[in-house]
Order: sequence, then structure tokens, then C-alpha cells
Amino acid sequence: MTRVKLQDGVHLIKETKEEVTPEQLKLMRTQDVKYIEMKRVAEAKKIERLKSELHLLDFQGKQQNKHVFFFDTKKEVEQFDIATHLQTAPELVDRVFNRPRIETLQKEKVKGVTHQTRLKRIAKERQKQYNCLTQRIEREKKLFIIAQKIQTRKDLLDKTQRVKVKKETVNSPAIYKFQHRRKR
Repeated sequence: MTRVKLQDGVHLIKETKEEVTPEQLKLMRTQDVKYIEMKRVAEAKKIERLKSELHLLDFQGKQQNKHVFFFDTKKEVEQFDIATHLQTAPELVDRVFNRPRIETLQKEKVKGVTHQTRLKRIAKERQKQYNCLTQRIEREKKLFIIAQKIQTRKDLLDKTQRVKVKKETVNSPAIYKFQHRRKR
């Protein structure tokens, strides 16, 4: 009965506007930030798990390890043979991982000899996992940027004076400088 009004002998129902208070709006934004942050943390954990499985042995995006050898004379540099120094077969020198020594190859049987087709399939699976890892890293970066943008919009709900320092881009939120206000 409180929403009904009698005007010219006709009952009119007042439509109440459901306004969202600034506190409610802040709470909604906070929940959005928390959800995005939760998803980002879950993605980061998946990235760490994938990195521990793959060891990033031959990942293209990463700089390859370098071996540095020191010599006293130029003659030693000219006579240097990397295969003899590393005590491995010359065809295994280019490998980043699983580079057995010659004595190990002579003492033990070669384990896991596989056909060329199986090696190709394994390499294809490894490349697929690396692609998945790069996609997850990109997704985690995007979630981080989204969380920053939502947090910035939430901060803008305050009534304090602000100056826009930098515009929003695809890779970063807008940057504002707020007037300092003492907390009570």
C-alpha cells in the first residue's frame, strides 16, 4: 500500500528505482577482482606444474645454455675439440639434454631405442605441451591485466580528486594519481 498513490481518482503504483549504492558497487567490483585473481592464481599453478614436467629443455622462447671454456693460449683454442672435452660422441654434442659419455655408452646397453616414427610422435607431443604452456602464460598475463583494470575502475568510485597520468592501453590499465587523504 505504500507504493500506491491516488491521483485523479485512479490508483497509480509508484515504480521504485533500484539504485545501487556506491558500497554495493564496490562490493560487486571487489567480487569480480577476487574471481579474476582466483582464476589467475589457478592458471599460475598450472603453469608451474607444466614447467616442472617439461623442464624447458628445448623451449624456443628461452635462451639456450652456454658453455664457456677458458684457455691460456691461442694454440689451445685452435686445437680444441668439444666432443673430446665433453667426453661424448660427436653426433651428441648438439644435444641440450641426455648427452651420455662415451664410457657410459660402452658399458651399458642403449635403453629406449625407438623407431624414427615414434621419435617424431614424441617430439610432436612435446611441442604440443610447449604450445599449451605458452597459451597458459599468455592467458595468465591477460587475467592479470584484467584484474588491474577492474581494480582501477573500482578505485575510481571514490570521491577523491584524481588526475589521469596515463591512458588505458591493451596491455595496461589507466594510471591515475589520487589526492592524498588521511585515513581516520
